[in-house]
Amino acid sequence: MSFGPVPTRVWRGLTILSILLCGWPSTPVFSEQSNQQIEAVSDNSELPVYNPPKRISPRARVGGELRGTEGSDPELVALVPDHVALTIRETPVLNWFLSKQTSHPVHFTLVDSRSIKPVYEAPISSPKEPGVQQIHLKNLGLTLEPDVQYRWYVSIIRNPESPSQDIVAGGIIERCEFSECITGMQPNLTCNGQSVLDNARHGFWYDAMACLCELIDANPSDVPLRRQRAAMLKQVGLHGVAEWDLRSIRTTSR
Repeated sequence: MSFGPVPTRVWRGLTILSILLCGWPSTPVFSEQSNQQIEAVSDNSELPVYNPPKRISPRARVGGELRGTEGSDPELVALVPDHVALTIRETPVLNWFLSKQTSHPVHFTLVDSRSIKPVYEAPISSPKEPGVQQIHLKNLGLTLEPDVQYRWYVSIIRNPESPSQDIVAGGIIERCEFSECITGMQPNLTCNGQSVLDNARHGFWYDAMACLCELIDANPSDVPLRRQRAAMLKQVGLHGVAEWDLRSIRTTSR
């Protein structure tokens, strides 16, 4: 399902419009890590294996890296695959990564594929620390309709007068109809270590990643959980954020 053109000043103008029409290649925020670095962490935990849904659309991930600033600006990464990924929940949690703190305003935008007008566009609280961040759609009063693709974006507004300078990251999410998915794809509706494995295996990326991030937030020093998240991120090409998680493992292990 395609997204139509969006009026220039409706939701950060030229930057988002260019994404809708052309798409941006996704790039890691740090250097790529080898598979051995994940395997080098010694524990007995099972690593989640993400199986994409059979019906996927490529180039769905938007990378927000701003080039040519010698690292003075933060980098944004949406923690999503580069295809339309699924959720079973009406009000899922969206996860994204911020490389450093910023004093610039941060905006969140949600776009329904059937409309040229955003479902939601507003500032959100700037993260107090770098790292993995969450957007709870329930807290924003937003629900997803089943079998509808939604594009979502996080934007750092570097210059309100120049949308082309925004730093943007995002992805596409689709909610699976519950009655269809509960029989055919067997989602796990709880949040624990087993549900992460189950939902990743059955193609529910958003539910597996959101639960894993929630478990890590509750236990920041849990090495197996960090290792699991790094493994999932590497499976969808997000080597930079995986590297950050592996560095966190080394830090907490000292």
